[in-house]
Amino acid sequence: MPFGATILDPTGPVLTAEEKQFFRDADPYGFILFARHIETPDQIRALCSDLRDTVGRNAPILLDQEGGRVQRLGPPDFRQWDAPLDFAGRASNPVQAMYLRYAIIAAEMRSVGIDVNCAPLVDVADEQTHPFLRNRCYGMDAPTVAGLGRAVSMGLLAGGVLPVVKHMPGHGRARSDSHFDLPRVTAPLEALHEVDFAPFKVLNDQPMGMTAHIVYEALDPEAPATLSPRVMQVIRNDIGFDNLIMTDDISMKALSGSLSDLALGSLAAGCDVVLLCNASLEDRRAVAEAAGTMSPPAQTRAERALLSRPDTAPKLDIEELEAKLSALVDGPLYG
Repeated sequence: MPFGATILDPTGPVLTAEEKQFFRDADPYGFILFARHIETPDQIRALCSDLRDTVGRNAPILLDQEGGRVQRLGPPDFRQWDAPLDFAGRASNPVQAMYLRYAIIAAEMRSVGIDVNCAPLVDVADEQTHPFLRNRCYGMDAPTVAGLGRAVSMGLLAGGVLPVVKHMPGHGRARSDSHFDLPRVTAPLEALHEVDFAPFKVLNDQPMGMTAHIVYEALDPEAPATLSPRVMQVIRNDIGFDNLIMTDDISMKALSGSLSDLALGSLAAGCDVVLLCNASLEDRRAVAEAAGTMSPPAQTRAERALLSRPDTAPKLDIEELEAKLSALVDGPLYG
């Protein structure tokens, strides 16, 4: 049977009976967790187990664990990292340092049952990148960002966690926060290919990607990437990304319209699965019903992504990784 074409989150740290029944019926492809779901390591493990039990399979469970402001697992049970741009700037060998950092992050995630990280973020920053994104980026030129993005992906995979490359096809030119407004990028297509799209082309072999809620006027002056067949064609054909593509959260204010219509529009544009976060149970029901099950090509991509996920977490020597990382980084590793 095809998976449901959604990735959904629970309301809180413990599933209610009503949520359990809803997830059984909707059969979402996977789940995503946020800070409100995090209490203790044992509680997270129990929540992950309960989520997977509702769908009767080892469904992927996602987290945004970038470091800095976007980090759901934190003290006292998990390490606190500084923002990626700042961290890379303190490293004598940024590529090796980012690999080690994200291998450690992956080990922490797998220790509590979470097996997908919404990283690497390979948006190319510039001097005017909106503050909500800028220090989450890895650099200000495409080759640097691509190289560090590859290191992040390899580190996550070494720790048994699947990477999600975001935000396709590039968020760095955004001058507003897509959580609240719809950014518009006016750069010519040649510049977009040379800079913004370039890291995604280098990383087009990764198992999963996430769209950007941004209008690229050179491609489609009306619809943001998530809802634009033209932009999705560029991602599939020009960038060459033929693996699973999820939307960014469709409840973000950059998008307008009903959540059901946004779910239908994103799938019609070419996305494989709809990500919905922070919604009421009623809205989650409506989106799951609208999205239905995955198309055959989406199902193939979804299954292929999971084949690259190890069944058990690789055993890493964290002390050794930390020692190597400390030798590369100026200042403390953790906040």
